[in-house]
Amino acid sequence: MKKALVKSVVSLAVAASLSAGAIAADNPKDPAEGFNRAMFAVNEGLDTAIAKPLAKGYDYVAPTPVKAVVGNFFSNIADLMIGVNNLLQGKPGDALNDWGRVLVNTTVGIGGAFDIASEIGLDKNYEDFGQTMGVWGVGEGAYLFWPVIGPRTVRDTAGFVVDAYADPVPYIDDVPVRNSLIALRYIDQRAALLPTDKIIEEGALDKYAYIRDAYLQHRRNAVYDGQPPRELDMPNGKAPVELQSTPGGR
Repeated sequence: MKKALVKSVVSLAVAASLSAGAIAADNPKDPAEGFNRAMFAVNEGLDTAIAKPLAKGYDYVAPTPVKAVVGNFFSNIADLMIGVNNLLQGKPGDALNDWGRVLVNTTVGIGGAFDIASEIGLDKNYEDFGQTMGVWGVGEGAYLFWPVIGPRTVRDTAGFVVDAYADPVPYIDDVPVRNSLIALRYIDQRAALLPTDKIIEEGALDKYAYIRDAYLQHRRNAVYDGQPPRELDMPNGKAPVELQSTPGGR
């Protein structure tokens, strides 16, 4: 079974590589499109064979309250570093909000199982080190697609590595507990994306390009907190060179 799965994934990658070689890059931010499409095919194979069935099983078996508790628990852990990134981005008020969420949800919310903080007005933020580097003016670099972790830019790939090192879960000494939490978080996150699968499948003529363009637009909006500059707002109606090529330049 394992050999068949590996053979299937490799076949998909080879086929994608051959077909992608004939495709001219239609987005200047994606100069490695042939490689990315091959990796996208590998990811699709792994997702279809492993991740998606596990996510569907989890979504079917776990009651909604249980899924809410799991999501809240990992969200509470994430708020620690979200606060750090907000502070590094020069938003101390948002950082205090994030750490206040951790305090409230860890205590009153019973270890983060319940999101009491949102109910009392401490809103959830979403920040990562890739966004922080974008705020600092680091260019996004080329678009990349990685198996398992999905779409990234060069900047976001570096940010992902930093976020992974800062994540407290991998540092848990108890190996079975640590591995179970890592797996549960991944499956929970994949299950949360199940409703979007049908939308993408039905609405995208080219699934790869659809995901790429949506990701790049989303990351640009994230770096600018939902208010990215428009080219018409720039001097002479044209964005600076850095902003034309990267969503993260400030």
